[in-house]
Amino acid sequence: MKIAIGCDHGGIVLKPAVKNVLEANKIEIIDMGCFDSQSVDYPDLALKVAEAVSRGEADKGIILCGTGIGISIAANKVKGIRAAVCHDLFTAQMCAQHNDANVLSMGGRVIDEDLAAKMVQIWLDTPFEGGRHVGRVAKISQIENKYFK
Repeated sequence: MKIAIGCDHGGIVLKPAVKNVLEANKIEIIDMGCFDSQSVDYPDLALKVAEAVSRGEADKGIILCGTGIGISIAANKVKGIRAAVCHDLFTAQMCAQHNDANVLSMGGRVIDEDLAAKMVQIWLDTPFEGGRHVGRVAKISQIENKYFK
């Protein structure tokens, strides 16, 4: 499995913890930046990760900014991306189980490294439940197909 990761200056504090979890799970990491605490624009990093997932260069993505909100909004503008902002273990589990989220978004100013690591592990370990959720995820794709020509 390959996972693309990207962050801005507000999310970089979580990046080492995220990478440690991925490495422990023997997952190939495609690091799209940023690489230091210099201010950068989160839409640029969101786009890199989202495009890598959309094109199939990465199986999933993890994006990090100050809150996880802005970077997820930007990522969700790419067709095929289901980026979920998560802030606790339950949301990390549910976005995988019910929404088949292919991008996990977290905020370095709202959660700590330990929680981020646990959330990544839960997201990785939780399979998409399918069943009644298949139709709902398909409806998301139908909305994309209507507006993303």
